[in-house]
Amino acid sequence: MKKQILTTFFASIAMAGTMAQTGSVPRLVVGISIDQLRSDYLNAFMPLYGDGGFKLLLEKGQVYSNVQYQHTPVDRASAIASVVTGTIPYNHGIIAEEWMSRTELHTNYCVDDRNHKGVGTSDNSSPKHLLVSTIGDELKAATKGKALVYSVAPYREVAILGAGHAADWAMWIDNQSGKWAGTTYYGEAPSWFRYLDGGSIADRISSLTWNPKNDVVGTYNYYLTTPQKSFSHRFTGDSRFRVFKTSGLVNEEVTKAARSCIENGHAGMDEVTDFLSICYYAGNFHADNTISTTTELQDTYIRLDEELSTLLQKIDQLVGLDRTLIYITSTGYDEVDNSEELATYRIPTGEFNINRCGTLLNMYLCAMYGNGQYVESCYGNQFYLSHKLLEQKQLKLAEVLEHCEDFLFQFSGVRDVFTSHRITQGAWTPGISTIRNGFNPKCSGDIIVQVSPGWNIVDEDRGTKRMQRDSFFEFPLIFFGYTIKAEKVATPVTVDCIAPTVAHHIRIRAPNGCSSPPLF
Repeated sequence: MKKQILTTFFASIAMAGTMAQTGSVPRLVVGISIDQLRSDYLNAFMPLYGDGGFKLLLEKGQVYSNVQYQHTPVDRASAIASVVTGTIPYNHGIIAEEWMSRTELHTNYCVDDRNHKGVGTSDNSSPKHLLVSTIGDELKAATKGKALVYSVAPYREVAILGAGHAADWAMWIDNQSGKWAGTTYYGEAPSWFRYLDGGSIADRISSLTWNPKNDVVGTYNYYLTTPQKSFSHRFTGDSRFRVFKTSGLVNEEVTKAARSCIENGHAGMDEVTDFLSICYYAGNFHADNTISTTTELQDTYIRLDEELSTLLQKIDQLVGLDRTLIYITSTGYDEVDNSEELATYRIPTGEFNINRCGTLLNMYLCAMYGNGQYVESCYGNQFYLSHKLLEQKQLKLAEVLEHCEDFLFQFSGVRDVFTSHRITQGAWTPGISTIRNGFNPKCSGDIIVQVSPGWNIVDEDRGTKRMQRDSFFEFPLIFFGYTIKAEKVATPVTVDCIAPTVAHHIRIRAPNGCSSPPLF
């Protein structure tokens, strides 16, 4: 009898422990991606911060100081897709914000979808080009749809890709109207969504001026150059909302929308884990050279620090930081450079004109194989060949690409040429792994040209000019809140570890394209 009582007693304890363990998951996961965030700037402006933002995160969080993306090139779209899926563009399909459509011979924007109308915008959007599941998708599946998944960003592509396929809502600031926008892909807009436009930036933009937050901004200087003591920017013209989204003021709008997801959208308000994706901005103003906008950049970091503090306070008030798992990372860094300055100081530079090069390459192939439009199109640093023409002429793609590679190497400024055959089937060579990771057979070109650092790739058809720069920039990854212990980790890690780490903590499957283990 005593033995039976003891057995029942210990079984009850074990069951209670199991139940407690099973219920011990965060109520809310907040994934914060900060566009253009850099570790050196983050640390350099530390004397200008308050105590509730970056300082709190760095002091109480688990901080990985050396984080990298596994693919190149990196932009906002490919970055956020890699973070939430835990894999590379070769698998998730988002190689960039735009790429060339082989079938229609025009550029595809990564979230364009004519089948789903915009809400508060003329842009039709969906995540159809995202080929694998995300953290939010797996959370929805694990909870049978009970979890709430929201995404907030200044930019359309980040909002939609951060939300994934199964989200409840994704919202961004429309470039034309300045109002918060969404897409019918996620169904009917939440009732609380329409109240966001009360006093929106669209109503205030004409009277808005961006000035330094305080006097310290003009006196503190991290750079070698002497900064202007102050600045004053107004937002006018047809591009006023695009320009606003590159200013330090945009982060306040993001925080307001994120707070609404929690307060009015009820994220984190019950025992079912919810997910909120947020994107802030920490880049250069209006894509200007860093040297000419140093004071604006310092002010942007100060304002971002205040917004993070406000957000953390609101989460603590409504959900509890101890019931919230937060991660913060960067979308990478895309520095705008000035080739005229390089020439002034006799630093090697030049221009590689992709359109003219494409014309010459087509003439070369005509001389070898007979007349025809072999080069269908070019975009960025990539050439797209006509596979249909090659089939008609019974030419082997691998052989044609080998001749193209030999021809393109003769151009000034060309450092390397990567053909699709070399990327997918060729032997390993230095640098090819990151190129391959950023390549996707369905949307990448047949030939990728890599120019020397300091050289510009010029696309006259689209009026673009982009400089090649291989400089390494550190950015952090911070885990904060739920059961996270303060720790500084110098070991290099990659962003594909974020998704499985979050999935492990909320006890769901990692996204289906993710093969990396959790960090801890």
